[in-house]
Amino acid sequence: MGIRFILMVNKQGQTRLAQYYEYLTLEERRALEGEIVRKCLARTEQQCSFVEHRNYKIVYRRYASLFFLVGVDNDENELAILEFIHLLVETMDRHFGNVCELDIMFHLEKAHFMLEEMVMNGCIVETSKANILTPIQLMEKSS
Repeated sequence: MGIRFILMVNKQGQTRLAQYYEYLTLEERRALEGEIVRKCLARTEQQCSFVEHRNYKIVYRRYASLFFLVGVDNDENELAILEFIHLLVETMDRHFGNVCELDIMFHLEKAHFMLEEMVMNGCIVETSKANILTPIQLMEKSS
């Protein structure tokens, strides 16, 4: 399948956005997020951005006060996922100006919509920033 989940977490470890592409109960999600966030936030900047946890490979990157964590299958290309994270941040930057934690908190539906335009059923389906943002801009014009 590829991508299993995408998390956006602040420096304190609070989840600001969570998108899952496989079924997990709320208790399983809460436990998984807690373990992964503790593991990733404890790492130094000199360590690589890949961590293996349970049956997932976690690829993460920090931008300002937000950590972007993507859980993928073990056979997924880590560098491609890092590139996907960068594309996601660039897309959000283009829409919000300079994306920050508050943009995600106050415009959560737009952040989810961007993710839904980019990823379908755990597979990356769109990489064009213009194609991702056009439906959002059209919705804003109509309202």
